[in-house]
Amino acid sequence: MPAEITTLTQQLRDIAAELGITKYDIYGSSVDETSVQVDRGKQKQVKASNRSSVTVRVWNPAGQVGITSTTDTDLDGLKLALQTAYEASDFGATENVPDFSPEATTPIDGLDADRRQPQTPVAELIDTLIDAEKKLLDAHEAIASVPYNGLAQRDFDRFYINSDGASRRDVGSTCSVYLYTKTEQEGKKPRSAGAFKVNTGLGQLDIAGCLAEATEKTISHLDYKKIPSGKYRVVFSPEAFLSLLNAFSNLYNAQSILDNRSLSTVDSLGTDVASPLLSVFNDARHADNVAPDYFDGEGTPTRRVPLIEAGKLTGFLHSAGTAKRMGTTPTGHASMGAKVSVSPDFYHVFAASQPEETFSLDTAENVLLIDDLSALHAGVNALQGSFSLPFDGWLVNQGEKVSVDSATVAGDILAVLKSIVYVEPETEVTMGGVCPRIWVDELSVTCE
Repeated sequence: MPAEITTLTQQLRDIAAELGITKYDIYGSSVDETSVQVDRGKQKQVKASNRSSVTVRVWNPAGQVGITSTTDTDLDGLKLALQTAYEASDFGATENVPDFSPEATTPIDGLDADRRQPQTPVAELIDTLIDAEKKLLDAHEAIASVPYNGLAQRDFDRFYINSDGASRRDVGSTCSVYLYTKTEQEGKKPRSAGAFKVNTGLGQLDIAGCLAEATEKTISHLDYKKIPSGKYRVVFSPEAFLSLLNAFSNLYNAQSILDNRSLSTVDSLGTDVASPLLSVFNDARHADNVAPDYFDGEGTPTRRVPLIEAGKLTGFLHSAGTAKRMGTTPTGHASMGAKVSVSPDFYHVFAASQPEETFSLDTAENVLLIDDLSALHAGVNALQGSFSLPFDGWLVNQGEKVSVDSATVAGDILAVLKSIVYVEPETEVTMGGVCPRIWVDELSVTCE
C-alpha cells in the first residue's frame, strides 16, 4: 500500500479519469502483525502476517453505485477494483442509494500524528512470554499449565479517499497479551481463568497486571460449589456487562432499526429503556482507548455519542445513509462493504446520578458476581431481547467469594437495564470500553 496518502490520492484521481469515472470513494486498511505462543518454557508458535484490503465504491451517471473489495492493493489492483465497481454499478440499487458522508472532508484534530511504536524483536517477545508463563505456573501448585497464551504486536494503517477531495490516513500500533490457565487437583474438576491486556507497545503493556489478574482469578475458582437455582441479585463485572450490552446493540443501531431488526423503532428516542442510574455513551476517541479510531469506513469523524442518558434512549449510531433517512447527522460508526453496516466501538458506561442507596461486595449477602459470560453467539436472541448464558463467577457473602460451578444466567435485556439498582462509581478499562460494576436486582440463575 503506498505510504503517502497525497500520492495515492493523485494516483487514484488519474486512474479514475482514465476510466471515465467521476465519483468514487475508497476505504483501505493494512495490518502488519507478529505473534508468539509458548508451552512450558519453550517456543510453541511464531506467526507473522501482513494483511491488506480495500473496498471501492463507484457511482455511475445514473446515480447507481457498484461496490467491490480486493486484497490486491497495488496500483494495478486498485485500477481493476475501480473498473469492476464501475461495471457493477449498472446493477446497483435505485432506492436508498448510499452517498458520500457530508462530513468526509471535515478536519480531524490529531489525525496527522504517527502513533506507531517501534517493533520488538521476536526473540524478546518469546522471552517475555516464557517469563510470564513461568511466573504463573509458580504462583500456585494447582496451576498445571497455561494452555492458551499469546503476545502480539500490530501496526495498522487505515485510509479513506473520495473524489470530492476527502483524504484521511490513520497509523498506529497495539500490543496485547493474554494468559489463560488450567488447574489439576485430585478429585476436582479442572478450573480455568485468564486475563487480557492491551496497550500501544510492549514497553507500555501491563504484563504484571495480567499475571496478577490471571493468578487471582484462577486461585479463587479452586474451591467451587454448586448453588441452588433461583433468583439472585447479580453484580456484572465491567467486561461481562459490556459484552451483554454489545450483544443487544440493535437497541441503538440505526441500520437495525430501519431494517426492522431492533428492539427500538424510529420513535423510541426519549423513551425510558433503563434505570435512571445508568448512562451509556459510545466514544471511539475516549482517553482510555489505546487504539482510537478517528474516522469510520465512510470517512466520517468519530465522536462521543450519547446513547442512554439517565435511563432514556437519547441517540442512535449512524452511517451517512441511515442519518440521511432519519434526518440527522452520521456519527462515525459505518463499515463499508457490500452493504454499509453500522456497529459500536468503544463504550463509556457511568453512573448518571448518586443513588439513594449504595451497595458493596464487602457487606452484601448472597449476591452473584459474574465475571465473564460465554456462548454469546448461541445464547442470545437479539430480536426478542432474551438471553441464557453460561458464566464464570462467584457467590459473595460479606466479601467472601466462592466460585460457582457450572451455572447459567437468563433474562430479558430491557428488564435487566430497568432493574439496575446500583452503578458503582469506580470504572475499569476493558477492551470494549470503560465501565464500572453494575448491580441488577433478581436474575434467574440455573445451576447445572
